Amino acid sequence: MKHTLPFFLILLVALADGCDRRSRAVSATGGCDESIKLPEGFCATVFAESAGPVRHLAVRKNGDVIAGVLDQRRTRGGLVVLRDTNHDGHADLEARVGEEGVHGVALGSDSSLYVSTATSVLHYRFGADLAPNPRYDTLITGLPQRRPQSHSLAIDPRNNLIVNIGAASEGCQPTPTPNTPGRDPCPELDSTGGLWSFRTDQTMQGLRNGVRIATGLHNAVALTVNPRDTSVYAVSHGRDMLHEFWPALYSDLDGATAAAEEMIRVASMRADYGWPYCYYSYFANQRVVAPEYGGDKHQTTRCGRQIQPLTVFPAHWAPMAMLFYTGTAFPPAYRTGVFVAFHGSALRAPLPQEGYVVAYVAFKDGLPAGETQIFANGFAGGMMSPEGAEHRPTGLAQDAAGALYVSDDKGGRIWKITWRGAGKD
Repeated sequence: MKHTLPFFLILLVALADGCDRRSRAVSATGGCDESIKLPEGFCATVFAESAGPVRHLAVRKNGDVIAGVLDQRRTRGGLVVLRDTNHDGHADLEARVGEEGVHGVALGSDSSLYVSTATSVLHYRFGADLAPNPRYDTLITGLPQRRPQSHSLAIDPRNNLIVNIGAASEGCQPTPTPNTPGRDPCPELDSTGGLWSFRTDQTMQGLRNGVRIATGLHNAVALTVNPRDTSVYAVSHGRDMLHEFWPALYSDLDGATAAAEEMIRVASMRADYGWPYCYYSYFANQRVVAPEYGGDKHQTTRCGRQIQPLTVFPAHWAPMAMLFYTGTAFPPAYRTGVFVAFHGSALRAPLPQEGYVVAYVAFKDGLPAGETQIFANGFAGGMMSPEGAEHRPTGLAQDAAGALYVSDDKGGRIWKITWRGAGKD
């Protein structure tokens, strides 16, 4: 009997942790965060502070912000749901559910939430509470594990769940050692390096139950469905380690700049974008054969039949999320295209690191038009590197009023970006 009281105390604490409470992630600032540089007329307020290593976001119709949280840095993972009860632009109520690290989140409906862990996709349901019911269904299990987690999620118009499964290697080599040819055909493509579609009305699905809708994508972390044309879009991370694996062929400058990040649209079933046999050369502006398959930086044989990207971004910027803006609160110039969050580079040495921004790509007639615009900058602070950056953009979401939310897995912030009008503070 002497253990009874401590046991019930522990139980009460555990139960209370899933209840609504004043937010530990509440912002202490009142106005615009001047460290985030935006076009004139926009304001970034700190919606939440210290929410943990936050990855992807979703926003319910009532304005509640849902964020996936990784389990790292002595922080438990799971979901955090944040509410602004007094409508001052800052979260003041929160609820947390789960402890396993979460990367992807997607709302199937306003009461149906899908989240991805390292190996699974879970289905939560909302009731009257701030947090979803802690009981969930396991929709997909046995997904290939990749560190860090990157099983991004999107819902297509037929209510299928689209899941990114990133490749495990750079060039499908049997061992990650210099001057090692890649396997041909690449066995990794059977289970990684692409996008899969799964039903949302079945549980305990394995990879064999899904349909691969796109292949040849190294790691398509930035993933969405464009509501305007209902197509699946992604921005895939380009490959790394060109110089380290092939030092006689690629200089350190080549390794820092050669392999672009690619924006693609899945326009046909089992579309092929070339990895690992090809990569898109940022400066040559074409797909070239990878060195693991006899490439010499210029050779294009076997790469001409792969689908070309819609547009490309500099190497190693690490695209993490994309969002087609559908609101009317922002000026017309921001109502046709897509925002892309870039985590920031780690592999551009000896050049300075780049990225750590939210960019905007305008669209015209269904295609990117004009130069990429840096929409939000200043996240990294005084040092642009993974170790020194104060914040690193990871997730994007839009609320019903047209505000844009940006998450950060380094400092744990979530910003709310609104339009206040040109010439206003």
